Amino acid sequence: MPNADTLLVLAVIAGTVALFVSGRLRFDLIALCALAALIVLGLIEPAQMLHGFASPATATVAAMFVLSAGLVRTGLVQWLARHLDRLAGKTEWRLVLVLCLVIAALSAFVVNTATVAIFIPVATVLAKNRKISPSRVLMPLSFASQFGGVCTLVGTSTNILVNAIALSYGMRTFGLFEFAPLGLAMVAAGIVYLMLASRWMLPKRKGSEQQVDQYRLADYLAELRVTEKSPLIGETWQASGAASEGKGDLIKLVREKKATWRPARTRIREGDILLLHGHMDRLIAMQEKYGLEMRADVAVKDEKLSSDKVQLLEALIPPRSSLAGRTLKDSGFAGRYGCVVLAVQRRGNVLRDRVADIELNDGDTLLLQCEEENVSKILRSSHLIVTNELTELYVRKDRAAVALGVFLCVISAAAFGLVPILIAAVLGAVAMVAGRCLSLDEAYRAIDWKVVFLLGGMLPLGLAMDQSGAAEWLAGSALALLAESGPLVVLAALYIVTAVLTEMMSNNAAAVLLAPIALSVASSLNVDPRPFLVAITFAASTSFATPVGYQTNTMVFAPGGYRFADFTRVGAPLNLIFWALAVWLIPKIWPF
Repeated sequence: MPNADTLLVLAVIAGTVALFVSGRLRFDLIALCALAALIVLGLIEPAQMLHGFASPATATVAAMFVLSAGLVRTGLVQWLARHLDRLAGKTEWRLVLVLCLVIAALSAFVVNTATVAIFIPVATVLAKNRKISPSRVLMPLSFASQFGGVCTLVGTSTNILVNAIALSYGMRTFGLFEFAPLGLAMVAAGIVYLMLASRWMLPKRKGSEQQVDQYRLADYLAELRVTEKSPLIGETWQASGAASEGKGDLIKLVREKKATWRPARTRIREGDILLLHGHMDRLIAMQEKYGLEMRADVAVKDEKLSSDKVQLLEALIPPRSSLAGRTLKDSGFAGRYGCVVLAVQRRGNVLRDRVADIELNDGDTLLLQCEEENVSKILRSSHLIVTNELTELYVRKDRAAVALGVFLCVISAAAFGLVPILIAAVLGAVAMVAGRCLSLDEAYRAIDWKVVFLLGGMLPLGLAMDQSGAAEWLAGSALALLAESGPLVVLAALYIVTAVLTEMMSNNAAAVLLAPIALSVASSLNVDPRPFLVAITFAASTSFATPVGYQTNTMVFAPGGYRFADFTRVGAPLNLIFWALAVWLIPKIWPF
């Protein structure tokens, strides 16, 4: 029977997993709540509170974010992206193949979320130029970034994390390219599968689909004509009672078939056409009060929202954006970018009522109406990714050679064992700033602090599992069912459990929970724990079956026009293929 501390740790684990699966709180906040519970319940010593923040994994992950940002800010990744057009040919299969190869190669060394962020607009434009639906290329883009990331120790934060856990248990470090044999096998299998899936399994959403239809704004955009009895005549919309009531937003004012330049500041006349955005019930209620006449026979199209001086843009909120966790009102979005947000899309759900009060999440997509003079602000912003235009970031091309040199030095030092990966990564991050590849403020912004705090909160939970005997008890429970079948069955089970947990919660959290159990299982079976840790690493770093299991899946969800079931249909078989490859190859590469 488990002791009291074991039961308490298991209760904390159960509560943590339940919160992760519910999605009601951010992952980093859940991790900190778990850390607080461990302290309050006396399951770790006060001095161990900072165990996660002091971990080599946490520092290495933070440094790798800065190194990746240096490569991005100096334009090296963008340069490669811009030269894909010629390589990609004219056919769909060749475009998918080239994108997968390039993304997989980059993601082995550059943080995959940054790579995908750059390539979403590139892939979208390349697809549209070939009259291919973006839905045929963006899911392969996300998947390739994941199986490319498992080829090296620094490819994903999970790889670095599991390596740090291994070191804390006295094991030797994984080599920089130790994962490469299995990783390359998965890259080959993954690309072959995606080439076949792109033909028969990937959805083919209509590339010509109107953005207003995609966001289902037709129900919430209405054209109303100003009648002779309207109290709005002679007033500007900005100063009118209709605007102060907040029942609708003026998108455009049309007078004599021409749109006015500043609709909210134009004095309204009889016969003007007001294009209003808001809740349809409220728009209908405005008719009688303000002497307006609904033009129900008019279908709203993109050209009614844009003109020569006004453009319709679709923008994605990437990870680490300052907009995440804030409302449009709180962030001062309109003043900051000079754009009107028409709608917010979240994982296929369109949030249309009171858009300014919606708390934004990374992965959300915004439909923007932007005056031509302000488009450059959106395109240059690191807090938004415009998915229907090629984004021109402000880059420091004169520092590209410095950034490349620093990165190659870091990789070489780690590969040849000259210094530990932590020291190489930290020195490289410092060199990126000292070499003016990016500023100190940009370096801080490049770090995904949610991942840092997730690791800081979750690593002590792994410590508590070990100290309380919870890991040993869970391992013993698993052994009661699997011990007679041998270590290969245990490895297969660990991979499947990790993969399932990763689809529902953070990949790093899944690795932290299962790594101590794997180590206890290996000790009980008297076998080398390395194969089990490799299985957990690969399972946690490759999540294909849901759009929420991995950040890159969430990032391509809205731009690709996907549905939840699309990922399950295409991704679940790929998860099974990787599981079979892992069970077959891991014991050959890392014998028990």
